[in-house]
Amino acid sequence: MVNPEREIQPFVVNLTGINSKMLKNAPKFYEVAKRIIEITEDCVIVAHNSEFDYRILRTEFKRLGFPYKRKTLCTVSLSKTLIPDQASYSLGKLARALGIPVSDRHRANGDAVATVKLFKMLLAKDVKKVIVQDAIIVEPTFKMEPSLKQILNDLPNITGVYYIHNKNGDIIYIGKSKNIKNRLSQHFSNTNAKSKKIQLQTATVTYEATGNELVALLKESEEIKRNKPIFNRALRRNTFTHALYSFVDEDGYINLKIDKADGRKKPITTFSTRSSAKQFLFKAVEDFNLCQKLTGLDIAKSSCFNYSLKQCEGACIKEESNSTYNSRVTKFIEKNSYKNVNMAIIDKGRDISERSVILIKNGLFVGLGYANLNYQITNTDVLESVITPMENNRDTQHIIQSYLRKNKNLKTIIFESQ
Repeated sequence: MVNPEREIQPFVVNLTGINSKMLKNAPKFYEVAKRIIEITEDCVIVAHNSEFDYRILRTEFKRLGFPYKRKTLCTVSLSKTLIPDQASYSLGKLARALGIPVSDRHRANGDAVATVKLFKMLLAKDVKKVIVQDAIIVEPTFKMEPSLKQILNDLPNITGVYYIHNKNGDIIYIGKSKNIKNRLSQHFSNTNAKSKKIQLQTATVTYEATGNELVALLKESEEIKRNKPIFNRALRRNTFTHALYSFVDEDGYINLKIDKADGRKKPITTFSTRSSAKQFLFKAVEDFNLCQKLTGLDIAKSSCFNYSLKQCEGACIKEESNSTYNSRVTKFIEKNSYKNVNMAIIDKGRDISERSVILIKNGLFVGLGYANLNYQITNTDVLESVITPMENNRDTQHIIQSYLRKNKNLKTIIFESQ
């Protein structure tokens, strides 16, 4: 608190609960002015209705004869752009609508912590990175050409997405890593032609912690498509080459088949290589007691090899009924395809108090976000406000399905159909 050296107006007392008696022993503005200058130097001031806060700061500094100038960002206007159609954009009501916990309202710490949580959500929703790029151009520290070693020293050993910027703030490369610092060290020490070009144009690196690899993979894929960095264009190719399809044969049995990925067909799941697809299918045959012949793993004209070992019920020679066999195939397909499913995939967050949430609606990837409370996850209306909307495409389907295959203990919440 700061003593304004005047009586507090009644409407302010009613709004904040702060009265003149509470400020009697608080420091006066001139006593904290030097510290405010120090902590805001080379920074962008973020506030909910920043015009109001910034105007007060400038007015007080003007009284001291000091021209105070800083770049500001307003989370009210950013919220209206990135989280549209909210009933109210006051900090308290917006925080409640988004499930952001708020304590100690109308006090510096409580409001600031809530604004930080809101701003982190807005940064995540800003997939075009307009906020970050604007800040880079403004901050004086980035006008100098820092060495690559200095940049590395400021980077953390965390999982996330990193953005390499040129001197104009433009993103020239986007990547993801389980260890951002180590990955950038490789970029800056490699001697191939592409790495050398990146090194010459690098002015700074920004990053976004994701907490886990799934969010990093999805954000990297989405933001490369949105921002089209110059050094990602030549590299971008489909991350999957093969897919698993199903069809019903003339005898009524559901067959499975590994084939090259075809965008015109709807796969059960996709793979980066044919060998990984075959390995997955051999495991499925074992787990669901499927027929090797009807999964394309055995080209025998009569019974499959597993039938001779009494590990196949005989669907390959019509000894087992198609309805009984198909029920097991259907269970396998349902487990490995989230077609028509409404669910949330829960994983580690950026810190111990939060969780990441990947939202699937009607079998389509809707977006991702972070939640501190179970209420934010289980209430679908709040969840849809919290998440960053993202595009559902073949890349995202492949990333999610592949991650679910590798991380079988990942928590998922199934919602009732809406």
